[in-house]
Amino acid sequence: MATSTEAIRADYPLPVYNYRVEINGVSFAFSEVSGLSIGYEITTYKESPTAATPGPRTMHMPAQVTPPTITLKKGLVAGKSLSTLYGWIQTVATNQIEKRDISVRLCDEKGVPLITWRILNAFPTKLTAPTFDAKSNDVAIETMELKADAITMEGA
Repeated sequence: MATSTEAIRADYPLPVYNYRVEINGVSFAFSEVSGLSIGYEITTYKESPTAATPGPRTMHMPAQVTPPTITLKKGLVAGKSLSTLYGWIQTVATNQIEKRDISVRLCDEKGVPLITWRILNAFPTKLTAPTFDAKSNDVAIETMELKADAITMEGA
């Protein structure tokens, strides 16, 4: 069963390896981005029994947006004394919190962005150094956790 390249491209899910991350419009290379989720807290309401409903009626309704926690992982590169991520989390330590907008763009095989997740007003909450192991030859990866106000999606 032969099918055209266009038909495959239209029906086949996008691979996750081709993406770009921009923080305040500046591109950064991250090995992994996770936590791009949109969720809501749930509020429970209970009504008193009535003649029509003998027992209490319980209803669940969406409430406030759950602030997303975003995780960025980045390899450490020789020749750079302190990472950019360390400089950003230092703004929290000095009580001069610098909130930034982040764009994560999922691209096609040609590098054209198809879907963009916009993370609004993000600030760092945790920076984790690589795990050191003398028996390993893994890449040194630092991890940063961020809190944000919201996430929006744009594109196809």
